[in-house]
Amino acid sequence: MCCGSGGVGKTTTSAATALRAAERGRKVVVLTIDPARRLAQSMGIEALDNTPRPVPHSGSNGGSLDAMMLDMKRTFDEVVLSQTTPEKAKSIPENPFYIALSSSFSGTQEYMAMEKLGQIHARAQQDGTYDLIVVDTPPSRSALDFLDAPERLSSFLDGRFIRLLLAPARGPAKLMTAGVGIITNALTKIPGARVLRDMQTFVAAFDTLFGGFRQRAQKTFSLLQADGTAFLVVAAPEPDALREAAYFVERLTEDEMPLAGLIVNRASPPLAVDLSVEEATAAADRLNTIEADSTTAGLLRLHADRARIVTREAHLRERWATEHPGVASAVVPALSTDVHDLEGLRRVGNLLAGE
Repeated sequence: MCCGSGGVGKTTTSAATALRAAERGRKVVVLTIDPARRLAQSMGIEALDNTPRPVPHSGSNGGSLDAMMLDMKRTFDEVVLSQTTPEKAKSIPENPFYIALSSSFSGTQEYMAMEKLGQIHARAQQDGTYDLIVVDTPPSRSALDFLDAPERLSSFLDGRFIRLLLAPARGPAKLMTAGVGIITNALTKIPGARVLRDMQTFVAAFDTLFGGFRQRAQKTFSLLQADGTAFLVVAAPEPDALREAAYFVERLTEDEMPLAGLIVNRASPPLAVDLSVEEATAAADRLNTIEADSTTAGLLRLHADRARIVTREAHLRERWATEHPGVASAVVPALSTDVHDLEGLRRVGNLLAGE
């Protein structure tokens, strides 16, 4: 599980990790929940969707690499079709509440991410399709919303209003059934008030699905806590990104998730010349005083600026390490060009491994 704030190279890190594993004999699938399309482009695939697609020229020693992107609506539809009766499967997709829930309801993406991860893992256990699943989570703190999915889903499904609407479908309480029916019939006489009846129909149709959603989400949550899982927190060498990384680490520790460590990505590379900021600045000032080569003076000032950045980033990493002792970390220097192909991903993988 690769998590981190936006714009820190999390997608690239996920893809590079997956590619490196595949080229060392692992059967890998990388799942991105981030809506950005850069993963497909860097892997030479025209487009990613809800179905794993093989990445050309990506495996060796018996390894393979597939890539996919979460399609929230399609995943929701797949779950409905697989878990309900044919009669309900026909009516649910046309229900306005289902359309809203499956496409834009807050938290649905996280629920479906749990569903898809559970599906992939179950398939891998059944037929050995994969022995490594790499997940690229959404940016910012929403990247950890899927940790709350089981609890939030249970709270929604167990709410009083939902239970009231389910009462007619569930049981012998004829008085309650009659009461809700009277209210529903009365409200539908108001213009536009068919909403309540649509909601009741939706909830009744989903009654058999709700328990399955909750059960599978909780099972996947347990999978995230298992020994075979590892979380990588990705950050840039900037104060805001490292603060977000600290939040991730603290939250993962609180939920007893297996933390592999921190990756500080796109760090300024070390300077090739051992010349301090003070020495470079003083030399540039002397050259300006004697009206010598202005180009050399400019280069010295540029070196001084880079040296300040390198020093500042090193100080930030040291402070973060002091505040989070025991958390392993790796530093990946910034590349001179964007990563847009498999060769670039291989280079990032080598840097991740310290090669």
